[in-house]
Amino acid sequence: MRATGDLFGTVPRAASGEEPPVVITREDAREAARRELTEGRYHDQEPSLFQRALDRFWDWLDQLLNSASGATPGGGLGLTVIVLAVLALAALLWWRLGAPRRAPSADKGAALFEDRPRTAAEHRDRAEAHAAQGHWNQAVQERMRALVRALEERALLDPRPGRTADEAAAEAGRPLPAHAERLHTAARVFDGIAYGGRRATPAAYEELTALDRELERAKPDLAASAGAGTGSWEAIR
Repeated sequence: MRATGDLFGTVPRAASGEEPPVVITREDAREAARRELTEGRYHDQEPSLFQRALDRFWDWLDQLLNSASGATPGGGLGLTVIVLAVLALAALLWWRLGAPRRAPSADKGAALFEDRPRTAAEHRDRAEAHAAQGHWNQAVQERMRALVRALEERALLDPRPGRTADEAAAEAGRPLPAHAERLHTAARVFDGIAYGGRRATPAAYEELTALDRELERAKPDLAASAGAGTGSWEAIR
C-alpha cells in the first residue's frame, strides 16, 4: 500500500481490513492532561497552605529587617544594639513599676458585699481560712466585710445593699468617733486591694483584725451621733 497525503500531513489511509487509526483532538488531549494532573501523586510534595503562609511571613520579616538595618547607622549590628537597648529599657520599667494595674473606679469604690448576705461570724471564718493559707488579699477583704456586717448587726449601721467601704467608714465614724480615722484607713486599704491592684500583707490583716475586735467592745458616742439622723443607740449600750 502506498500512503497518500496532502501538504498538511493528513493521516495515511488504512489498509483494507485494518481498523482506522485513533484520532485525538486538541480538546481530548487537554482534558486527559487535566485529569492526569489532578491525581494526588502530583501534589504530595507541594507545601501546605500554612507552610506557604509561614514562608511569606518570614520573607516579609526578612525584607523588613533588611530595610531597617539599611536605614540604621552601623547596619545589622546597629539594629541589634537598638533592639537590645529597647528590651533592656522595657525590662527595667517592668521591674520598677510592676505589672500594669487597673485604676480604681472614679466613684467612692464598689460595693462591699457582692454575693449572698453572710453574717459577721461567717465573714470572720472565711477571713481566718484565707489567712491560714496565706491568701492575704482575700483575708483582708473578708475581715473588712465582717467588720461592717458586725456594725450592721449591732444597729450602728443601717443595712443597705451596695454600700461601699468609704461610705461604711464615714457612717460608722459618727457613732464611733474614736475609731473614725482607723476606719477610713481600713476603707482605703480595702479599696486599694480589691479595686486598685495592691497586694495585702499579714500586717494589714492583723491591723484590721485588731480594729474589728476593738469595735466589738466599743460603745457608741450618743452625743456625736445625736444629730446624724441614724436613730437612738440606747438599745445597744
